[in-house]
Amino acid sequence: MNLTVNGAGVYAHTGGVAFDPTRPAAVFVHGAGMDHTVWALQARYVAHHGFAVLAVDLPGHGRSDGPALSSVAAIADWIIAVMDAVGVASAALVGHSMGAIACLETAARAPNRVGKLVLCGAAERMAVHPDLIAAAEHNPALARDLIVDWAFGAHGRVGGNRAAGLWLVATAQRLIDRAGAGVLANDFRACDAYQGGAAAAARAACPVLLILGREDRMTPAKAGRALGKMMKDVTIAEIQDCGHMMMVEQPDETLDSLRHFLRTG
Repeated sequence: MNLTVNGAGVYAHTGGVAFDPTRPAAVFVHGAGMDHTVWALQARYVAHHGFAVLAVDLPGHGRSDGPALSSVAAIADWIIAVMDAVGVASAALVGHSMGAIACLETAARAPNRVGKLVLCGAAERMAVHPDLIAAAEHNPALARDLIVDWAFGAHGRVGGNRAAGLWLVATAQRLIDRAGAGVLANDFRACDAYQGGAAAAARAACPVLLILGREDRMTPAKAGRALGKMMKDVTIAEIQDCGHMMMVEQPDETLDSLRHFLRTG
């Protein structure tokens, strides 16, 4: 689905079902350097089970026009603009990593627009080491390899793809390679600069689901649990044998937690 948001072209995958704003809406937001394809299984299932789905490409990512947004706050405002563009008053927001903290910030800024909140691989602070930011700026291939190796648990690094013949690590490498020049560094800087997680968590009024990977080395499960303690109405699902990329590393388990949460309450 092609949209115009703030005067720029935006692509959103609808899960194989035509978007219907009269249905309950779910907006999926990807993480740094990625695009809508990381939600392939979850977005398709939710779209075929009663929801109007938008798995967006953030500006400058995937099929959406640039430039990439330079702050988490700007992404949060953009999410609301996407909802306005399709005529959706309220939606469940589902975010991963950078997308998760952007969804959290959205819920804090516009509580009447967010009915439920799903945060995958999130923490109050998502600081990025200066050396990794520098690598993303000056040696993107090195940054790509470092981040992808760090993102997967042991099972995902040696195999584990549910689609026979495909390797999770190489797939993630090629995905990041598709990002435009400077996009990964931009996203890392945005994550590193964001310090509003605790305040946003305290203001979030809707039910929240935290999906955490037990082997996540980027946003460890203990950091996710700490974030959960700052929220009023939170459910935590921890997935075994899983790192930071739970949507692709353990897609069925991620979907099980997501679909149960979206259909309750």
